[in-house]
Amino acid sequence: MSVSRTTRLNALLQRELGDLLKVYVTPEMPELIITITDVKVSPNLRDALVFFSVYGGSGNDEENQLKALHLLQKQRVAMQKALATQVVLKYTPVLRFKYDPTPAKADRVMEILAELELPEEDE
Repeated sequence: MSVSRTTRLNALLQRELGDLLKVYVTPEMPELIITITDVKVSPNLRDALVFFSVYGGSGNDEENQLKALHLLQKQRVAMQKALATQVVLKYTPVLRFKYDPTPAKADRVMEILAELELPEEDE
């Protein structure tokens, strides 16, 4: 599979999985906002590593991550079946979920930069 085709497939799966979250995940955990940040499909199209991030919730970040991961794994089969009806492929990839800490790290960097902002001095 060419690189551009794989890239398009990754983007398509990311978009479709984001829509499926509204049906399979959000009703069970309305206090959390779970987003699909990236999808990496294996070259043989049999597996897909799905990266997600979590916002909100009443607990600490790690607790929210574990709740979200548990729910995603619980809904994996249903999401794969729904994905198979929406995206026509020879093989529907087996979904594996992994937390993506990048958005949380970016938020922390922005907080640090905001703290470091110095008032402008008149010259």
